[in-house]
Amino acid sequence: MTVPTASLPVITPVVASPRLRTTGLIMAVASALAFSSSGPFIKPLLENGWSLGAALLVRMGLAGLILSPAVFRAIGRNPRFLRQHWRLILGFGLMPVLGCQLFFFSAMQRMPVAVALLIQYLAPVMLVAFVWLRSRRAPSALVLWGSAVAVVGLILVVDISGASFDLIGTLLALAAAVCVCAYFVISERARDDLPPPALAASGLLVGAAMMGVLCLTGAMPFEAPAVSVMLGGVEVPWFVPLLWVAAVATTLGYALGVMAVPRIGSRVASFVGLSEVLFALGFAWVFLAEVPAPIQFAGGALILAGVILVKVDDLRRAPAQPATPAAASVPLP
Repeated sequence: MTVPTASLPVITPVVASPRLRTTGLIMAVASALAFSSSGPFIKPLLENGWSLGAALLVRMGLAGLILSPAVFRAIGRNPRFLRQHWRLILGFGLMPVLGCQLFFFSAMQRMPVAVALLIQYLAPVMLVAFVWLRSRRAPSALVLWGSAVAVVGLILVVDISGASFDLIGTLLALAAAVCVCAYFVISERARDDLPPPALAASGLLVGAAMMGVLCLTGAMPFEAPAVSVMLGGVEVPWFVPLLWVAAVATTLGYALGVMAVPRIGSRVASFVGLSEVLFALGFAWVFLAEVPAPIQFAGGALILAGVILVKVDDLRRAPAQPATPAAASVPLP
């Protein structure tokens, strides 16, 4: 989503103090860690009768309600908050919140999960390519090498051997990747007049409202049986994993993520987001007894190496950037 008269910073180095950049990096890692627990905790519910629509509706709705005080504070400081930022709020709710999950899970039903993950997490490379085409300035060698190394690591981690090609599934997964790109691009617009927690909360509420419409109209099935599931070898009632996913994974994931991006830039944040795949392997190992293969550990090391290369490029360029945010932006019509 774009605002017609504004310039939109896209994967550019951020002019911020070292302390802010460090804080942003920690937030980005914590966001990826929070997000990564969603799959392993939601999977047992889906396997025991819960529909995807029901799980996502509760997840987004509860997380939006938990963060909703941030929206009221923003409106209290600026009564025109919703009128001024409705485009970004609507775009955030429809793409990073609702679209990403719907497209990914739809793709997952047509192709192996590993392949869908691989395509979705090409988002950082897609962002680099977008700015390359838009600005007609080639990325630095460090960014190109970091992208290549990270993609190779991602391929090893998700293990796509023996996968078959599905055109519709591939298109759905690419749509999910575009929504991931939108997450980082829109989050980079969060500033003092658009507080990150308010953006996350309002976007989650928009996504939940849209999912509610889909469930009410029958476009998405709504099944929410009172079942028990196994987590880490322990039987727990349905609300335990759902509360974790909504109150911890989703709330912290979105809140910390949108706070991190303005501090470190969408390029670095998008590559740090690849660590979500690694954390997800860890959660699946602990709670679902899905032990990673040795090659996946090697892939994890390559992803980390790719992130480091991109971060080194960011550190090299940051001191040379002018102190005005407008100079580090790519105008969009």
